Amino acid sequence: MSYKGKYTPSYPKKYKGDLDNIIYRSLWERKFMIYCDNNQNILEWASEQVIVPYRSPIDNRYHRYFPDFYIKVKESNGTIKKKIIEIKPLRQCVEPKVKKRKTKGYIYEVVEYAKNKAKWNAAKEWCLDHGYEFQVLTENELGIK
Repeated sequence: MSYKGKYTPSYPKKYKGDLDNIIYRSLWERKFMIYCDNNQNILEWASEQVIVPYRSPIDNRYHRYFPDFYIKVKESNGTIKKKIIEIKPLRQCVEPKVKKRKTKGYIYEVVEYAKNKAKWNAAKEWCLDHGYEFQVLTENELGIK
């Protein structure tokens, strides 16, 4: 089941973007928004504000990828880092196992994995060029079972 809604930050000065249009597309994204909003080590954050161009392996054309989050965080050693964060289920982060029957569901999984891989490779390059780090967080990192 997909959950979608608007988020209103408790600390709006930390948010970099349109405060009236903070949309979460899953409860995991909402949980991460609450974490960013309430964590004093997160100095600023934004949702879907960064645009990364990528070439899709499906149609070989350029598209725009909007990673889920940008954060500026103060690390435990005092350094400040900027990160691009994508929230995804673990099952979408691993290549689908080859199946004998090529069902619609299997084909969808293969296509989504290929698109995600292209997006994430482009995001890693973009981050290297701009002095950011890129991370994909799954239910494991978010502490969700």
